[in-house]
Amino acid sequence: MISKATRNRLEQPRLLDIRDHHISKLTSIYNGTYSGLPFRLDGVYGVSDVDPYQHPELWVEKCFDRLAASADVMLDDNVFRPLCIEYGPYGVHFIDKMLGADVFHKDGQWYSHYLDTPIGKLTMPDLETNETWLLARRAASAFTNQKHELPFFGLPTIASSLNIAVNLYGEKILLALYDEPEDAVHDLQIINDLLCSLHRWYLQNIPIKQLQPVVSGHRTQPPGYGQLCGCTTQLVSGELYRKYIAPLDDELLSVYPHGGMIHLCGSHAQHMPTWQHMPSLHAVQLNDKAAEELELYYHGLRDDQIIYFSPCQGITTANAIDITGGNRLVIAGC
Repeated sequence: MISKATRNRLEQPRLLDIRDHHISKLTSIYNGTYSGLPFRLDGVYGVSDVDPYQHPELWVEKCFDRLAASADVMLDDNVFRPLCIEYGPYGVHFIDKMLGADVFHKDGQWYSHYLDTPIGKLTMPDLETNETWLLARRAASAFTNQKHELPFFGLPTIASSLNIAVNLYGEKILLALYDEPEDAVHDLQIINDLLCSLHRWYLQNIPIKQLQPVVSGHRTQPPGYGQLCGCTTQLVSGELYRKYIAPLDDELLSVYPHGGMIHLCGSHAQHMPTWQHMPSLHAVQLNDKAAEELELYYHGLRDDQIIYFSPCQGITTANAIDITGGNRLVIAGC
C-alpha cells in the first residue's frame, strides 16, 4: 500500500476541489454551455523505475509516490493539470501481443512482426488465461486497491480495429478490403469485439470518475466518455471507411455511456461527412498533420463535436483561437 505521507498529500481537499472545478468546466464545454477563455489541459503522469512487466503492483505504488511529490502543480485555476497513472504495456502493440503477434523492444520502442496466419482466420483470445491481459488487470487492480479517488487511471493503447489490423497484417488488410472483404471484415470484427470487451471490463472495474483513455492527461474527458485511435484512417478512402470501418468505430465508442473521442494525427479529412453523422462521436483530438487542418474540422464537424488541439508547426495556439474563437476548443499541452 502507498505510504501515509503519500496518502496525506494526495488527500488534500483542495486537490479534489480543483480537479472537480476543471471537470465541471470541461463538462460544460461538452454540453455547449461554457463561455470564457479557451480550456487548457496539461496533465502530469506518475512514473516509476520499477519494471512494470515484472512488478506491476509495485510500479503503480511508486507512481502514487511520484504524483504525491508534485501534487501541488494541480493548483492552477487556468490550466487543468490532472494527476494520472497510466499503465501502457507494449505501447501501441498491446492488442497485437494479446492476439499472438511477436512483439519486441528495440532502441527504446515497441515493434511487432506481422502475423503469418491468413486474413480471415483470426480468433478471440481467452481473456482468462491471456498473459498480456492478466498483466494489465494486475495493474488496474493495484490502482483500485489503493482506494484513492484523486488520480486518473489511463488505459493501455486499446486503439481501434483498423489500427490493430494494420499492425497485424500491414497493407495486406487494406488490399483484402477490396479483394476479400468477407475475410477482412471477419478479422476486423474479431478485433473490435475484443476491444469492446476490454473497455467494458475497465468500465466495470475502475471508478468512472477516474477512468480516462490513453494519454489521459492530455485527452482528458468528462466521466463516461471513451476514445479510439484513428491514425490509420488516413490510409483508406471515405467510402471504404464509411462502409467497413465506421460501424465498428461507432460500436466501440457506444460501449461508453456518452460515446467519446477519435484521436487523429494525419490526413483524415475525407471522413468528415461520416464523422459528422456518427452519433457516438463527440470529440476529435488533433495533433501533427491533423492539427494543421484545424479549420477544416472546426467548420466540417457538428456544432456539438469538441476539438482537442495540440499546437503544431503550422498552427499556434493563437491561430487556433482565431479560427475557432475559442469555441468547442480544448488546448492540450501548454
